[in-house]
Amino acid sequence: MPTPIIFDTDPGVDDAQAIAIALAHPDIELLGLTTTFGNVTIEVATHNALLLAELAGQSIPVAQGAAGPLVKPKNPPPGHIHGDNGLGNIELPQVTTQALKQSAAQFIVDQVNARPGEVVLVAVGPLGNLAAALQLDPTLVDKVKRVVVMGGSIREGGNVTPVAEANIFNDPHAAARVLQADWPLTLVGLDATHRCVLDPQSMAQIVEAQGQLGKVLGESYAFYRAFYQQALGIDGCCPHDSCALVWLMRPDLFRVERGYLSVVTDGLAEGQTLMAPERREFVDPRWSQGNVAEVCMNADGPGVIDWIVDTLVTPPAR
Repeated sequence: MPTPIIFDTDPGVDDAQAIAIALAHPDIELLGLTTTFGNVTIEVATHNALLLAELAGQSIPVAQGAAGPLVKPKNPPPGHIHGDNGLGNIELPQVTTQALKQSAAQFIVDQVNARPGEVVLVAVGPLGNLAAALQLDPTLVDKVKRVVVMGGSIREGGNVTPVAEANIFNDPHAAARVLQADWPLTLVGLDATHRCVLDPQSMAQIVEAQGQLGKVLGESYAFYRAFYQQALGIDGCCPHDSCALVWLMRPDLFRVERGYLSVVTDGLAEGQTLMAPERREFVDPRWSQGNVAEVCMNADGPGVIDWIVDTLVTPPAR
């Protein structure tokens, strides 16, 4: 049976690539898209989520969520990375559908309660919607099948500060609540995603196979690729958010360690993600609070890219 997921997102060029996977893969049942601020404003995130589902010819519920962080001032969206419209500043078609009246957090609560033990929450933006859902219904920790978070960095260093990854930095207080909640959680962060590069030849195959959606994926990729050439000196992009879905379907492509997660919520290291290995003792227990998580510490980069291309190029057998 397909795995039912809710995809929590701030689209975002790499989010768009991941949404395409969630829409295409025959073993994923996409229950809905929940939107958050992050790469773009909440209004743009919701517009893009609606648009991407429309371009794929699918009717997917979209619920709008967090417009800003729980505590800290909101950072401006990174227009130089994703474009001001989140999709490389390309011209986009009009959207004809609308978001649900229901909030993202309530949508998560209702869907999980309707199918206890079945639903996987895949979160690839700041984590305010999951934190709000926990606030609405603390029993979610016993009802979700798993939470998969694209975010954080244990040994790789940060991408928006020397130590912090963007999703965690944008709302560290929400991240702290989510990463330390007592539910089964896998963190797919920069330690793994920076091992994966979606190259131009692979992207060309995806564009050709994905029709109208492929055109948007290809044109937005060009903007994102230019950023990566300047920032990291690579020809392509790291498909960060897609990696969360790759882990869900092909965990064998990742090397995982187990440990306790913490998030620094203020000061110079704000947004840093820390992992205390499960079987190691420290001078006091403050680094070993909450639940033991699975943390992706490496990835088979070529294998991940092959899986992404295969998913988006091979017609689904439905």
